[in-house]
Amino acid sequence: MTRLITKLGLAAGLALVTATGGVAQELPKNLRVVIGSTSTGGDTYQAASFVADAMSKHFGINAKVDAVGPTEAFKAIARDTRGTTIMIHHDQSYLGHLYGVKGYEDIFATYKIGPTLTVNPGNAYLVPKKSPYNSMSDILEAAAKGTRIRVAIQPGGVSEIGFSALKNAAKIKSPGSEANIVPVNTGSQADKDQLLFDGQADVINGSVQSNEQYTRLPEDDQKAMRFIWLTAAHETLEQVNEKGLGETSREALMEYATPKASVTLDGKTDFTFDKDFFILYNKEIDPAIIAAVDAGLKEIYAEGAIGTSMKDAFFVPHFLPSTEAAAYLEKKRDDYKKVIEAIRQ
Repeated sequence: MTRLITKLGLAAGLALVTATGGVAQELPKNLRVVIGSTSTGGDTYQAASFVADAMSKHFGINAKVDAVGPTEAFKAIARDTRGTTIMIHHDQSYLGHLYGVKGYEDIFATYKIGPTLTVNPGNAYLVPKKSPYNSMSDILEAAAKGTRIRVAIQPGGVSEIGFSALKNAAKIKSPGSEANIVPVNTGSQADKDQLLFDGQADVINGSVQSNEQYTRLPEDDQKAMRFIWLTAAHETLEQVNEKGLGETSREALMEYATPKASVTLDGKTDFTFDKDFFILYNKEIDPAIIAAVDAGLKEIYAEGAIGTSMKDAFFVPHFLPSTEAAAYLEKKRDDYKKVIEAIRQ
């Protein structure tokens, strides 16, 4: 790809980029990338930074990540029809709407879906190291026998979808036992961890990145925990670096995922969930900008450096151009809607 920044383009704050096929497309010279998180240490900021840095170099623009949280991020792209602001978020964008969380609209009707970027395969559920539950089957069997299983989650999105799947599996295996899978609704990962430390939850939603450190502690440590379920698909985990993360190898992590750790979806297949990160645009954005970003990212991913960086940080590169991404994410939305509706009946 060649780049040409004209005097007129600089004056207007635009970079004139010659995309694949020789078609000139205008991209904002200064691109604000808002994310649906207020943390600069979490996976959303990290995923967005990979992409913003690569776009800055590839397009000759200045793309900066701004951690404003979901409400402000949605407002920011809703105001900007010029394309100087884009949003990067994950499946929470549509799950929040499915769960009825205030401030979450139907992203497929309200915004323009951009390309998918990467997957965090680390969405996990953990128990104390001293827990009597050694598998998801143990948890489901306990619920069937009338034991109350307390699961700490942050309601309304990625944290809750695995909980919903667990309730659905309980309902399928032993109708009525789903009532014994109960949420302990809380906020941040630190809050969920503390509930486990204090014995106020039997299971927590966490992540490989955040919680692997606690799995190395001796069993008599109050903070010691172990993985019991990773929601990622088998084929996704196969793409993770063989060394895994920290002191936990890919092979060890795959012991906690399908098919070895089974949470049924429908009595025949296992539930899986890959946490996808993707771009969202203003609904009225110039299609030329979308085309230019798609073309540029296609080349960036083909070069390979971004994929290597992602894998080194326990992400899996997953680029789909905007049209394919929209269809892919709509199908995910429809599939998880069925799970949520099944436990509401």
